[in-house]
Amino acid sequence: MIRRRMRTVMGALSKTQSASSVFESSSRKYSAVGKLQPNEIKQSKYNKQIPTELLLLNQPKTNITKLSNQMKVATVKTDCEVPTIGIWINSGSKYESQYNNGVAHFLEHMIFKGTKKRTRIQLEKEIENMGAHLNAYTAREQTGYYCRCNKNDIKWSIELLGDILKNSVFDEGLIDIEKHVILREMEEVEKSKDEVIFDKLHMTAFRDHPLGYTILGPVENIQNMKKETILNYIQNNYTADRMVLCAVGDVNHEEIVKLAEEHFLQIKPKEKNICSSLNDEKPFFCGSEIIMRDDSSGPSAHVAVAFEGVPWTSADSVTFMLMQCILGTYKKNEEGIVPGKLSANRTINNVCNKMTMGCVDYYTSFNTCYNNTGLFGFYLQCDELAIEHACGELMFGVTSLSYSITEEEVEIAKIHLKTQLMNIFENSSTMAEEIARQVLVYGRTVTLSEFFMRLNEIDTEEIKRVAWKYLHDRDIAVAAMGALHGMPQYIDLRQKTYWLRY
Repeated sequence: MIRRRMRTVMGALSKTQSASSVFESSSRKYSAVGKLQPNEIKQSKYNKQIPTELLLLNQPKTNITKLSNQMKVATVKTDCEVPTIGIWINSGSKYESQYNNGVAHFLEHMIFKGTKKRTRIQLEKEIENMGAHLNAYTAREQTGYYCRCNKNDIKWSIELLGDILKNSVFDEGLIDIEKHVILREMEEVEKSKDEVIFDKLHMTAFRDHPLGYTILGPVENIQNMKKETILNYIQNNYTADRMVLCAVGDVNHEEIVKLAEEHFLQIKPKEKNICSSLNDEKPFFCGSEIIMRDDSSGPSAHVAVAFEGVPWTSADSVTFMLMQCILGTYKKNEEGIVPGKLSANRTINNVCNKMTMGCVDYYTSFNTCYNNTGLFGFYLQCDELAIEHACGELMFGVTSLSYSITEEEVEIAKIHLKTQLMNIFENSSTMAEEIARQVLVYGRTVTLSEFFMRLNEIDTEEIKRVAWKYLHDRDIAVAAMGALHGMPQYIDLRQKTYWLRY
């Protein structure tokens, strides 16, 4: 099973703006950045070739149809002979309570344990005999079930997805067995420092809100999981209006819609009078810290610092994505052709030249968007003697976005971000997941050409404006574990969010 902890992909666009607006009248402007005219395409001085935006105008079109039960069907026809077909649902640990936290992930495990039509063994043999690959993941706001198969087996894969979603039996004996499986999975997760750090970071940043819950849930909830709890969660969250069926590959839209009507129309939309545990209110971001010092765990320290970010639909989230690329990622033992000490990335260069040998073994910046909030910051691993230097240099990198940023840094970050986004659309599975997420969040899809046009309009002044608005002199959430005797106090880190310079 795959569990998604952090996610950084394209977003930041209006729900109401149609994709065709990219090429409408020249008097219309973008809502995300606000400067670009649709008939203007900026060209980076660092790349004098034909603008990528023009080359992407022939990107395959996304067809979207809403069924009578409010379920959406999205397809993209490509040359891929092994299409990906899946169901993505607005469901995850955010939509749980303290009493059933962990049920979304538990359900993901149980949904493959047999249906009224297929036993668990029959299901596994059938998938193996078809040469298909069936997988799932649970995140804080979304759950996905997807299948990769031969293009001639699309009808079978959609029938299979419909069967496991509508007819899973949730045998009590299998539930008890799965409790032990998930508890063992929890033990493995707890060995992963970054997994634990990001769980703790959410917990301290979003206290008293379901977004701060872990995906697996507490041990007590797993041990006490009942069939009734699972069925209640399905009734409240697995409704047609919260689902998208997405197919990417050598597929026919009309055929997919007919198959969806055949196998998914029985799923009803949410009834207005049904009580729900959904919590769609914007969570309060709590400036706080959680410190787990353990000098016996080894010489390394693990630290994550986060500011309150922006949601997917924010007009500034494209800029946040670019700021994440400006901060970058560094790993000491995996330096590329250019050593970190010679890197054009200011933050990487600084951490590599500190303390002679460098003060950071690994760091990565992150920009995690949710439906109504987000987290932006960095995670680092370093020697216990270098914590103060490491945190100081990375806080300097974040704060400098509000004061001093060069055109070269912005343009290089744009190139990196464009490459990352184009890589998503090179694989049918990642492409299907991205399209489904966009449909769930925006109600439409965003073409790469449209996104690149928005991205091209961001300049140094836009970076400084957004950073000053969200990051300058703002509260932070801190999570740290390991050998932390050199860990700066919260007030020291908080003071590094601004400069007293004139």
